[in-house]
Amino acid sequence: MISTRPSLCVYCGSREGARPAYMAEAVKLGAAMAANGWRLVYGAGDIGIMGAIANAAQNAGGKTFGVIPTHLLEWEAGKRDLTQFIVTENMHERKKIMYMNSDAIAVLPGGAGTLDEFFEVLTWRQLGLHRKPIYLIDTDGYWQPLVAMVDHVIAQGFADASLRDFITVLPDATALIAELERIFAPQ
Repeated sequence: MISTRPSLCVYCGSREGARPAYMAEAVKLGAAMAANGWRLVYGAGDIGIMGAIANAAQNAGGKTFGVIPTHLLEWEAGKRDLTQFIVTENMHERKKIMYMNSDAIAVLPGGAGTLDEFFEVLTWRQLGLHRKPIYLIDTDGYWQPLVAMVDHVIAQGFADASLRDFITVLPDATALIAELERIFAPQ
């Protein structure tokens, strides 16, 4: 499907979260991305799950592409030693640049910002603006309430059943890596 070095946009928390598995999965994914030659596209933070995935990718020799708005440079400890580091004026530009520079999207555990990023690319997919795969990495069942909410929105008639088809829920980084190996395989 992808012929050049593929890029995975990862949306995730700027905090570590309550369970060690959240950080562990980020480290596993970052290292696997580097080992497979996949570029990490993410929010350029050096804290929480964001920092963990970027450091793991860098430590394994991977390429990293970070995008951060000026107002978050201090708050998210902007990671300036990335392969590419872009500072935007606002969150809208950040999300657009991250999306435009990726071939697929993965969503690790995170908070309101992660949900915002997820719903924006999901809405764009629903509107037919892109066909990039969107993966929810359901570490320790983290995204089950979100999946239930999407199913509820469909059941209540506010979205077509096809909305659910735009999201692939995977249990962990290992399952995502296997899926990416399949879709990023040279043709």
